[in-house]
Amino acid sequence: MSEEPTERPAPVAEPSEAAPPPAQTVPRIAYLAVASALFMEFIDSTALSTALPTLAKAFDADPVHLKLALTSYILALAIFIPISGWAAERFEPRRVFLTAMGVFLLGSALCGFSSNLGELVGARIVQGIGGAMMTPVARLIVVGSAPREDLIRAMGWFTMPALVGPLVGPPLAGFVLSVADWPWIFFINLPIGLLGMIAVIRLVPRIPAVDPGPFDIGGFLLSAAAITGIVVVAETAGLSLLPLPLAAGVVLAALACGWAYVRLARRTPRPILNLDLLRYPTFRASLLGGTLVRLGIGASPFLMPLLLQVGLGWSPLQAGWVTLAGGLGVFVARPFAAPLLKRWGFRLVLLLFVTLTALLTAAPGFFNADTPVWLIMALLAGAGFARSSQFIAANTIAYADVPQDQIAQASTLSAVTQQIGLAMGVSFGGLMLHLARGSGGQLTADRFTLPYIAVGATTLLAVLVYWRLDKDAGAAISGSKRA
Repeated sequence: MSEEPTERPAPVAEPSEAAPPPAQTVPRIAYLAVASALFMEFIDSTALSTALPTLAKAFDADPVHLKLALTSYILALAIFIPISGWAAERFEPRRVFLTAMGVFLLGSALCGFSSNLGELVGARIVQGIGGAMMTPVARLIVVGSAPREDLIRAMGWFTMPALVGPLVGPPLAGFVLSVADWPWIFFINLPIGLLGMIAVIRLVPRIPAVDPGPFDIGGFLLSAAAITGIVVVAETAGLSLLPLPLAAGVVLAALACGWAYVRLARRTPRPILNLDLLRYPTFRASLLGGTLVRLGIGASPFLMPLLLQVGLGWSPLQAGWVTLAGGLGVFVARPFAAPLLKRWGFRLVLLLFVTLTALLTAAPGFFNADTPVWLIMALLAGAGFARSSQFIAANTIAYADVPQDQIAQASTLSAVTQQIGLAMGVSFGGLMLHLARGSGGQLTADRFTLPYIAVGATTLLAVLVYWRLDKDAGAAISGSKRA
């Protein structure tokens, strides 16, 4: 849930401002060794989504409350991603990467040993801290190790798990849950991660540490408090978990921290999140439009397993194989992205695919026991294709106008915004499902109609953002001749 494919890999590969050290000759298998972190992370997130109904039974918890297991991880990513670039420069990328993998594996083990939802949420936060440091630093290692002429090929190898992981995760989780207890969906990370760590130690060279300057500790604390406050209130809205006066107080405190951060960032030479980048129209449109889309589709990993396994009564294995169709759609979309952008330009591609994404995101709300399986899979595949095409275009145009020396800061701000949007999307989907179900109601298939229509409508709002783009926006990087 933390990564989206992009057609401009080199700039977004740098999580901090400093240029990577001179490249060293390394075997290409080293890129796969580093990419094991990304593979493990994607398998974990997609497998957990498939297992949510099983976990609700194991913990005797309301299925709606299981969204905490998703948002706690995403929240940790949003808070700690900005630290990764500074830490990698200060303490040497390979060392930070191995430490992050160790933290992620520790969190995975703790998840498997959890006996209630509270313990699982705490363990997921540990996982999120490791994941936040793991993937961005892995990119820095690839960029710093690959020769310039081999960078695109290296990033192709590195990003492959982002495509394969979502394909493997759901059916793997369904198979594991059919033959073993639920903790094994987390324990399966351990051998993958340990083998990856051994491969990194043996194959990946050290990259010398540099002095990144002082860390923006004040900005980090203020941004973390603002993000946490907003997400916590969104997560508990409508569930009576926070008294109204307390929720209002948390919102006011979060807004105050956000305002204080904006003032501090203006006086800081190198703020942890550079909000001045929002002055670039294409970057601003990418962040705002992408956030609206994630508010919609971010709910899908939470709603879909509950719809199929609780609403329709399918087994985890059946649900895992059917949701595989969405991952196939994402995979198929990748080679079509560049030709479509060259032929039609960014604005038209974004408007077309965000509209398709909205419609296909809402479609599962009308699934019922009589809906043919082939139609469900076709719609999920179409949704994956449209969503992937939209995000490739949005993620690429984000850097069209950003100066080269600010690309890394833009990448960090974009990554944090992505995670906030996904967390808010899960919370929004959970709130809509809670309202549709009513007090103590059953999660029958018809209860999912309102949530899916709501997330589809929210996604469609991105059309208003992309419509304001110039017709030739991003033409220099797409090769489009449209004007």
